Amino acid sequence: MRQRIRRLNTAFLTSTHHVSRRIDPVMNIISCMCFFHCCQHGLFLNLLVIISISHYKNLHTPTNMIILSLAVADMLMGLIVMPVDAIKLIETCWYFGESLCDVFIIIMGLLLSTSLGNLVLIAVDRYVAVCHPLVYPLKITMTKMLIIVSCCWLFSSAYNITIVKSTSQRKDGCYSECNATLTYEWRAIDLIFSFLLPCTIIITLHLRIFYVVHQQVKVINSQMKRGKSVMESSVKRKSESKAALTLGIIVAIHLLCWIPYYILTLTDNIAIPPTVLYCLIWVLYINSCLNPILYAFFYPWFRKSFKHILTLKIFQLASSHVNLFTSN
Repeated sequence: MRQRIRRLNTAFLTSTHHVSRRIDPVMNIISCMCFFHCCQHGLFLNLLVIISISHYKNLHTPTNMIILSLAVADMLMGLIVMPVDAIKLIETCWYFGESLCDVFIIIMGLLLSTSLGNLVLIAVDRYVAVCHPLVYPLKITMTKMLIIVSCCWLFSSAYNITIVKSTSQRKDGCYSECNATLTYEWRAIDLIFSFLLPCTIIITLHLRIFYVVHQQVKVINSQMKRGKSVMESSVKRKSESKAALTLGIIVAIHLLCWIPYYILTLTDNIAIPPTVLYCLIWVLYINSCLNPILYAFFYPWFRKSFKHILTLKIFQLASSHVNLFTSN
């Protein structure tokens, strides 16, 4: 008999269902309110990122197109997935039919897969920018990046539709509970393409980036100590290195937020304290709100764009051409 196991993309619903049955109802209501509060912050902050990159011309860079894609995925997570799972804390049964259940699971899987795909694209983009700076403008263009990001969304959609169509619905616990199961073969495929391969690429490329950045910074600092003039290309390399390190921190935080949960789902939630699983679900959702805060913390131009949007300066004539990289 073929083994069946929950997949990460459907484990959100299943895990939330099991946790909600073992945690005090009052705690469920409080958690539900916190979830909705997190949804509001996630929607608002990610919307600021989307408006900033879409509106301001000097933010139209290949790297920012990936950040835009990640912000869209995070915003949709707060708009669709988080509210439904917040409701599941109180009402664990699904009353909207199998078709909407399939659609919801596909959307949830799509957003998770796309977010991971965006992290891989960030790693590749920064690797080329830091390790092969001379060919970066030729290899990584706006048009190419838009095509690649679109393909990432399309591939994730096709992958998750195939997964859901290959699974069977589970109806244990109560009528029409929205869960799904996965065969052993699909489990192995998903483990490779949704966990091992992306994480290996991301970690390998960032280790290489950090090594090259370390070497470049040593050379530039050595030249400055000897009183030699630092060429414009060296300054640009240092700027690219700083950007790579910043995005590396963002990627690392993202991975740290969901890798522990993914590893635990591979155990089929056996012998996992409900509080631990509950906290990991919280960490995953909070991560969707965390990225815009990290952008604002690390990037002065994002803080400036946020200020322009909140003070309605964005509606001024030719506001899209404002130089966000100036200090004044």
